[in-house]
Amino acid sequence: MNSVSKIGEGIIVSCRRGPKTQKPKEYIIRFPGIESVGGAARLLGRKVGWPVGKHKARGKIVALHGKNGLVRARFRKGMPGQALGSLVEIIG
Repeated sequence: MNSVSKIGEGIIVSCRRGPKTQKPKEYIIRFPGIESVGGAARLLGRKVGWPVGKHKARGKIVALHGKNGLVRARFRKGMPGQALGSLVEIIG
Protein backbone atom coordinates (compact mmCIF):
# COMPACT_ATOMS: atom_id res chain seq x y z
CA MET A 1 0.00 0.00 0.00
CA ASN A 2 1.28 3.49 -0.86
CA SER A 3 2.00 6.11 1.77
CA VAL A 4 -0.01 9.32 1.92
CA SER A 5 2.90 11.41 0.64
CA LYS A 6 3.05 9.37 -2.59
CA ILE A 7 -0.68 9.55 -3.21
CA GLY A 8 -1.42 12.87 -4.83
CA GLU A 9 -4.52 12.44 -6.95
CA GLY A 10 -7.96 11.01 -6.41
CA ILE A 11 -11.11 10.70 -8.50
CA ILE A 12 -14.44 12.30 -7.64
CA VAL A 13 -16.89 9.40 -7.70
CA SER A 14 -20.16 11.03 -6.70
CA CYS A 15 -21.70 13.71 -4.56
CA ARG A 16 -23.12 12.89 -1.15
CA ARG A 17 -26.82 12.24 -1.49
CA GLY A 18 -29.80 10.77 0.24
CA PRO A 19 -33.11 9.38 -0.98
CA LYS A 20 -34.56 12.83 -1.70
CA THR A 21 -31.71 15.30 -1.30
CA GLN A 22 -28.24 15.99 -2.59
CA LYS A 23 -25.43 17.77 -0.73
CA PRO A 24 -23.82 20.06 -3.35
CA LYS A 25 -20.73 20.77 -1.23
CA GLU A 26 -19.80 17.20 -0.25
CA TYR A 27 -18.24 14.70 -2.64
CA ILE A 28 -17.07 11.11 -2.39
CA ILE A 29 -13.49 10.59 -3.55
CA ARG A 30 -11.54 7.41 -4.37
CA PHE A 31 -7.74 7.43 -4.12
CA PRO A 32 -5.92 4.74 -6.12
CA GLY A 33 -4.00 2.31 -3.94
CA ILE A 34 -6.20 2.86 -0.87
CA GLU A 35 -8.70 0.08 -0.43
CA SER A 36 -9.22 -0.16 3.33
CA VAL A 37 -10.51 1.91 6.21
CA GLY A 38 -7.03 2.08 7.75
CA GLY A 39 -5.47 3.58 4.64
CA ALA A 40 -8.28 6.06 4.16
CA ALA A 41 -8.20 7.14 7.80
CA ARG A 42 -4.69 8.57 7.27
CA LEU A 43 -6.15 11.04 4.75
CA LEU A 44 -8.58 12.65 7.20
CA GLY A 45 -7.96 16.37 7.64
CA ARG A 46 -5.97 16.72 4.40
CA LYS A 47 -6.87 19.53 2.02
CA VAL A 48 -7.76 18.82 -1.59
CA GLY A 49 -8.03 21.01 -4.65
CA TRP A 50 -9.94 20.67 -7.88
CA PRO A 51 -8.24 22.55 -10.73
CA VAL A 52 -10.42 25.13 -12.46
CA GLY A 53 -8.13 27.04 -14.81
CA LYS A 54 -5.63 28.90 -12.69
CA HIS A 55 -7.86 28.87 -9.59
CA LYS A 56 -8.63 25.84 -7.46
CA ALA A 57 -11.81 24.87 -5.68
CA ARG A 58 -10.52 23.90 -2.24
CA GLY A 59 -11.94 21.43 0.21
CA LYS A 60 -11.08 19.23 3.15
CA ILE A 61 -11.41 15.48 3.70
CA VAL A 62 -13.83 15.23 6.61
CA ALA A 63 -14.96 11.60 6.91
CA LEU A 64 -14.69 8.03 5.68
CA HIS A 65 -17.34 6.63 3.37
CA GLY A 66 -17.94 2.91 3.72
CA LYS A 67 -15.31 0.22 4.24
CA ASN A 68 -13.59 0.21 0.85
CA GLY A 69 -11.29 3.19 1.28
CA LEU A 70 -13.55 5.99 -0.01
CA VAL A 71 -13.48 9.37 1.71
CA ARG A 72 -15.86 12.31 1.89
CA ALA A 73 -14.61 15.81 1.17
CA ARG A 74 -16.42 19.06 1.89
CA PHE A 75 -15.69 21.94 -0.50
CA ARG A 76 -16.15 25.63 0.22
CA LYS A 77 -18.48 26.15 -2.72
CA GLY A 78 -20.61 23.77 -4.74
CA MET A 79 -18.85 22.07 -7.63
CA PRO A 80 -20.08 21.94 -11.23
CA GLY A 81 -21.31 18.72 -12.79
CA GLN A 82 -18.12 18.49 -14.86
CA ALA A 83 -16.25 17.68 -11.65
CA LEU A 84 -17.72 14.16 -11.47
CA GLY A 85 -15.14 11.68 -12.69
CA SER A 86 -12.33 14.24 -12.73
CA LEU A 87 -9.17 14.37 -10.65
CA VAL A 88 -8.59 16.16 -7.35
CA GLU A 89 -5.17 16.57 -5.80
CA ILE A 90 -3.99 16.66 -2.21
CA ILE A 91 -2.60 20.14 -1.56
CA GLY A 92 -1.88 20.04 2.14
